[in-house]
Amino acid sequence: MVVEDSDYSIYRRVVSQLMQGQEQLPSLPSLTLDIRRALSDGQTSTGALARLVSRDPALAALLMKHASCALYRHPLPPKTLQDVIALLGMGEVDRITMVHSIKSLFTLHSPAHKRLFMDAWERLTLKAGTCAMLTRLFGRVSPEHALLACLLAEVGTLAVLSAFKDEAQIPSAELYYKLCREYSKSLGIIVLKKWAVDDEYIRVIRAAGSWQHNEGNGLDLIDLVNLALFHAIRERNAEADLPLLVELAAYHKLAAPLNLVGENGELEWVVKHRADIHAIAETLR
Repeated sequence: MVVEDSDYSIYRRVVSQLMQGQEQLPSLPSLTLDIRRALSDGQTSTGALARLVSRDPALAALLMKHASCALYRHPLPPKTLQDVIALLGMGEVDRITMVHSIKSLFTLHSPAHKRLFMDAWERLTLKAGTCAMLTRLFGRVSPEHALLACLLAEVGTLAVLSAFKDEAQIPSAELYYKLCREYSKSLGIIVLKKWAVDDEYIRVIRAAGSWQHNEGNGLDLIDLVNLALFHAIRERNAEADLPLLVELAAYHKLAAPLNLVGENGELEWVVKHRADIHAIAETLR
């Protein structure tokens, strides 16, 4: 049973307790740590990495699926795990391993818990797929790097759910998103610091959704994340309370013809490539 409790302070207290006790926050799986260590030493062969990855069949399947998606127009699709690693590159394997880990970290304690998680995950993968396609169109950042940045920027959204293990205390969808608006950024920063990820991802968390954020003249990672966030929100809710696209700081860094806006208020390039965006998002689900 999902509790519809008007006393929002009950939920705030539970999330606050989670933030104060880092041992309750999710840790990266041991295999993820093994893979990241192997990649960081610079001496790992594709065969050795393939043997590590093969210990997790779900991760191996995700890498195979990702290598065949819309980001890679390859005349000869990879057939083996070593082929996949050679096609993607070590850096992309690292990032996709992190993506896989993020989804697997959060235990779903009940059907109500699962519904909240899956709705959030669907939104996150749509945003990540949009960001990956934008980077493919605009360049400057690798699609896999942008994809991971999008997902890590929302780790706090998923971590909020970690506070609720008792089915009787799971908040309604409305209260859950209210909690996310209040806590997801600060909780996400705590989690990413615990995972010792690059500071760049923490900077993305801080600026995600800040439509006027501007770090310079060139289109950078946070601009792509915010453009993706805008379009993902618009696709899921055409009536969402958003500024006009042309009012975003990131929009003003786009050069013609990539800055063309359609009648629906979205970038024409996003609309044109929506099928590819959904195909990328589907590889993450």
